[in-house]
Amino acid sequence: MRILLLTHYYAPEFGAPQRRWSALVERFLAAGHRVTVATPVPHYPGGRPTREQYRAHPVGAVERGRHGETVVRTAYLPHRADITSRTADHLVSALDALRRLRRRFSRPGTRPDVVVATAPAIPTLLVGRTLAALWGVPLVVEMRDAWPDLVTHVGPAGALPAEEVHAPQPGAMRRSLRWAVALAKGQVHEQVTSWQSGAQAVVTTTDRFADVLEERGVSPVEVVRNGTDLAQVTPQRDHLADHHRALRCLYLGNMGRSQGLDIVVRAAARLHEEGIDLQVRMIGHGIEAPALAALAEELGAPVEVLPRIPHREVGAQYRWADTVVVSLRDWAPFQWTVPSKLYEMLATGRHITALLDGEAADVVRAAGAGDVLPPGDIEALTTLWRELAADRPRAGVRASGRTWVGEHADDDVLARRYLEILADVAAPD
Repeated sequence: MRILLLTHYYAPEFGAPQRRWSALVERFLAAGHRVTVATPVPHYPGGRPTREQYRAHPVGAVERGRHGETVVRTAYLPHRADITSRTADHLVSALDALRRLRRRFSRPGTRPDVVVATAPAIPTLLVGRTLAALWGVPLVVEMRDAWPDLVTHVGPAGALPAEEVHAPQPGAMRRSLRWAVALAKGQVHEQVTSWQSGAQAVVTTTDRFADVLEERGVSPVEVVRNGTDLAQVTPQRDHLADHHRALRCLYLGNMGRSQGLDIVVRAAARLHEEGIDLQVRMIGHGIEAPALAALAEELGAPVEVLPRIPHREVGAQYRWADTVVVSLRDWAPFQWTVPSKLYEMLATGRHITALLDGEAADVVRAAGAGDVLPPGDIEALTTLWRELAADRPRAGVRASGRTWVGEHADDDVLARRYLEILADVAAPD
């Protein structure tokens, strides 16, 4: 097959979607398929490329990717962390992709057999639908997480969070602006559902979100989880009894509003006041990172907040840890979400402190990989870590997590399933 992938996030950037599609593309090519990727100049997560990235991957470049894929670099718009400037960036890139790809595949014999358009860059879905209709080829829409629900998460009075609905309103102008935003979010939600319904297949990464989409009338919906490459993840070993005294707790990943990580800092501070020996290391990036560092200093918590590291250095952090933290807030869309990092954690065998609900919690329980706590429950977290500090074997390595990944979330298994979906939609009627 000739496969066209439209994605706003791709190598050499680092992140969950970049890792997912690098792994899939590598395996698609190894199976004999041809892949073209349309993606902007690398500029994640900072909103603009480094000087080296811009020189190596200029707008309009047609490159040979790491695995042999063809990569068409599209335009981008430098942006900040806010959703407005990021959406504008998505739109600029999508429109440029539409222009370049129409020209590149102007001759019928060169066109792809199937188009794959990925969210969360929502304008990409519109470009995928437009190109698929123009060329008369099937469209597969991939919704990696609960998008657009995470953006349009609604309270009881429309697309405003429930706490804002009931909060004192600061004035008519601000109130009107909030309701205008609510209306826009609702319209985005309806439009994306329409685009999903027009695809020949929708791929999502969790069973629960697949159920949600089917309830909205989207069909067919297929599940291809995020995953990890077992061959690249070293299984960890138990630490020797006298290796270190402190309970070592590790967080790796985004530090945004979605994770609710302040309770990790507060729990560490409480236990430190009790005289319990523990160390918490939080590594990553995100809008909440400075606030978490400031909170740790204010409370005198034994917490380090460190910048993100290259993936090649992650293994050393897993070796350091006794337990690994994964956390999401108790927002409704997170019932349908599994953090992509969880699969790598499972593959290491390390004990997992899971502040999760929904399908992500189900995965940890099914894998027998750790302790599941209610999101945001500081009492449960302090109790667990107090118990782990007193009973270190309870935080021992568990082979069951790696076994679960091998059966359900290994990259080889996922790529074969994805190719089955693409072959099915591309097959002549």
